[in-house]
Amino acid sequence: MVDYFQEIEFGIFPTPSADNVERLVGLAELADAVGIDLITIQDHPYQGKFVDTWTLLSVIGARTSQLRLSPNVASLPLRPPVMLGKAAATLDLLTAGRVELGLGAGAFWDAIEAAGGPRRTPGEAVDALAEAIEILRGMWRGESLRFDGEHYQVRGLHAGPVPAHEIPIWIGSYKPRMLRLTGRLADGWVPSMGYADPPALPELSSILDEAALKAGRSPGSIKRIYNVFGKFGRGGGFLQGTPADWAEQLAELALTTGMSTFVVGTDDPDTVRVVATEVAPAVRELVAAERANPTSRPESEAEQEKIASAQPTSTSTGKLRVTPTPDDGVRLSTTLPWDEATRPTRPAEDQSGFTDAQLAVPQHLIDMHDGLRAELAQVRDIVDQVRTGHLSVGQARSVINTMTMRQNNWTLGAFCESYCRIVTGHHTLEDRSIFPHLRHSEPDLAPVLDRLKEEHEVIHEVLDALDRALVGLVDVEGYGAKGRDALDRLGEQIDLLTDTLLSHLAYEERELLAPLARYGFQ
Repeated sequence: MVDYFQEIEFGIFPTPSADNVERLVGLAELADAVGIDLITIQDHPYQGKFVDTWTLLSVIGARTSQLRLSPNVASLPLRPPVMLGKAAATLDLLTAGRVELGLGAGAFWDAIEAAGGPRRTPGEAVDALAEAIEILRGMWRGESLRFDGEHYQVRGLHAGPVPAHEIPIWIGSYKPRMLRLTGRLADGWVPSMGYADPPALPELSSILDEAALKAGRSPGSIKRIYNVFGKFGRGGGFLQGTPADWAEQLAELALTTGMSTFVVGTDDPDTVRVVATEVAPAVRELVAAERANPTSRPESEAEQEKIASAQPTSTSTGKLRVTPTPDDGVRLSTTLPWDEATRPTRPAEDQSGFTDAQLAVPQHLIDMHDGLRAELAQVRDIVDQVRTGHLSVGQARSVINTMTMRQNNWTLGAFCESYCRIVTGHHTLEDRSIFPHLRHSEPDLAPVLDRLKEEHEVIHEVLDALDRALVGLVDVEGYGAKGRDALDRLGEQIDLLTDTLLSHLAYEERELLAPLARYGFQ
């Protein structure tokens, strides 16, 4: 059994029929309103009955506010990477960071050639995809770009624009060579039912994981997106029963194959509502409950070894070790909202008494914290773009308000994110009893838990102050001394967020490593 502990998400995959396009946009608006995470559109430019994927995604982006957008997947032979990169970055800016880019090496070669595209052998298609990924990421850095490949050449291009966020690249892949490329280069893997049904996923995933490890990457860093198709009824097959049946089957798939984002192929508004309001919350609840008690799911020895080998903190002997992220002591602000010297502490413990399975629990806490640290870097980049005029205040607020650190509200700790995500129209995080569980299991830990909870509230206030600083720019941005003062206040707030968040995460990891290893999450 393999679970990469990725966030469970749901998307839809409607048909881009030209004769039903307004209804399709309405379906996207409905998905946005009921809490669906993303919408994806197939890309077949040679299909006369379909509208253009990028134009459609742009209109959907303008008519929605939270829904993430992606081609599923873009036909690379008919989408030159320079233009594809510019289109994706532009839409990302216009939608405040909601674009994800699915890529395909090409299929239906007769149709591609008929549309003026190149006909490539399977090997050439894989090589061209690898070249395109390098060009795309170079485009998004916004620097002068040169690339001399076999399939693509770029000679001194002034690349850009820089997107609102780091656009993840998904790859649709099934054959060994494409899977190895996915494991080496991609941010996400997106297979589809019909091409890879559930029984085939473990073997395909294994090839991808081996390639990721060989490239020095954790397999868990690659998002697993699965295009699924079914109908609600009383059937006994996969995704043929009731919403409860769907939830059990998808939760089992997440826990046993690592698939975490389920994109449902549908054009039916009722299906969208049921997926959002019944299936998605139930899947998240089932997965969270199972993840909270990892010892209830024994894994094979081979899988345990693969998971252990994916951890960068393993020793040369293969024994897993967990290293809390150190606090470097650097502070950007002149004052902090708390006195770090008054933090309660607990004695350090030797890890030799814990098994690898026990240490995997605090390691997961660190992995999730690393995600928050990455988000902080993104927030700092967003603020820099506001200060240099590359991003509007409204776009910046929209991006920050969709981040985990903003949605978390800091009421239970950052590590609740993967265990407590429930959809009720909008995603919220609720108490799943992790802190009470630790308090009950180790009463002497209470002062540390109390302090952590207090710091969560402080960080929430710092985030609010950052938002107020952004609001303060609306009326004065670019207007002399007042504008400079408002930008200075914004800089002070992002520095304060950096100081408090990094200090807090390091403290939480140091104090909770041993208790989490000993007692687990629940």
